Amino acid sequence: MSNLVIVRDIAIIVLAFESLVVGFLLILLIIQVRRLARLLQEEVKPILDSASETVSTVRGTASFVSDAFVSPLIRAASLISGAGRALKVLMRRRGER
Repeated sequence: MSNLVIVRDIAIIVLAFESLVVGFLLILLIIQVRRLARLLQEEVKPILDSASETVSTVRGTASFVSDAFVSPLIRAASLISGAGRALKVLMRRRGER
């Protein structure tokens, strides 16, 4: 047999072995992707649900604080400011006369 035939046979064997190794690694990769998908579904989804619930609670709290405290405070401040401005205008007119 010639050397070329031996090299060809060795190359075929090496390529076949390489194909087996790549196939095995591809199967391992698919298994790891499935595990990751399961982890995301079982672990991360509850965390996201909890975060969504927290955001909803914060939104409700902010709305309550705004309605119960901030809005009346703004109204009172605007009334005081308006009354002060009205007094300044009335005092200036009295002084001019």
